[in-house]
Amino acid sequence: MLRTVGVEEELLLVHPDSGEPRPWSAAVLDRAAQDDPGQAVFQRELFGQMLELATSPQRDMAELGAEIVGCRKEAGRLAGEIGCAVAALATYPLPVDPALTRHERYHWMAGRFGSAMVDWFVCGCHVHVSVESDEEGIAVLDRIRPWLPVLRALSVNSPFWQGRDSGYASFRSRLWARGPSAGPTELFGSAERYRRRVADMVASGVILDTGMVYFDARLSTRYPTVEIRVADVCLRADTTVLVATLIRALVETAARDWRAGRPPPDPSVSLLRLASWQAARTGLEQDLLDPVTMRPRPAVEVVRALLAHTAEALADSGDTVGAEEAVAQLLHRGTGAREQRSFLERTGSLRGVVVECVRRTQG
Repeated sequence: MLRTVGVEEELLLVHPDSGEPRPWSAAVLDRAAQDDPGQAVFQRELFGQMLELATSPQRDMAELGAEIVGCRKEAGRLAGEIGCAVAALATYPLPVDPALTRHERYHWMAGRFGSAMVDWFVCGCHVHVSVESDEEGIAVLDRIRPWLPVLRALSVNSPFWQGRDSGYASFRSRLWARGPSAGPTELFGSAERYRRRVADMVASGVILDTGMVYFDARLSTRYPTVEIRVADVCLRADTTVLVATLIRALVETAARDWRAGRPPPDPSVSLLRLASWQAARTGLEQDLLDPVTMRPRPAVEVVRALLAHTAEALADSGDTVGAEEAVAQLLHRGTGAREQRSFLERTGSLRGVVVECVRRTQG
């Protein structure tokens, strides 16, 4: 049976004309609750200018794509009722002083992490893929590690930060990496070792609980899934679907390798950090580190290597044509980071970039 896939996207709330951020997530959630008292699609986030949407688990990628588009449109409708709009921006391009959401957990974080909290005014995309057990989940996490930077490169959508071009395609990932538990991990080998590692991290007192274990990929704390957390929120919904499609294929490929007794690749965390940095720096514009050799290779070739690595799983799920066409379209059109830079060239202002991104988010 096909594995289910669910997507969580974090969006920014902004004024539709000026692009100014609006800390009105509570009002949006009130509107959503009035329409559907039991709704679980939209959730609050760390800052009041952010809104999270979550899809239901899907097996068909066309249905997943339709749900993402529908959720984005509904978020835009709810936001529009109170005079704002939603934008799929992984960082806000202009200087901003974000408003912390009122919640005990978030205030603990503010007291613990200080001014670094401002760096976390960023929006990611988290993809959940079902697994049969924690043991299978850990086998998957151990085997997908070298490929995660390629997913980051496909999703890059945060070139601007605090009023300037950061020089990165995904500056969000660099800001997020400043957290004490974020980033790539070593091999775990078993679910028991994973649980012991997480327990030791919580016992250190540096983080509050298991929910603050911000590995690039982890066992979900809420669902029987692995949760892949490397992607920027994507400017266009079709890029989100592509990333989710490739993640499911990676998970399935890794699970098959585990069942066949094939050992996981074992690049060092140091090399994985370099691969992640390179993906964040240039996206698909230059070289990436090849997941097998950990040496520079043109990004287009690395993306094709990912398609080849997951070819059997893509074929079995009926996703081969869709994935190949989506990759070709993305390579032709460019990533969200490239599009944002082109918006700046055309509009001449970062506010213009935000307004253009509002249009693309729901388009």
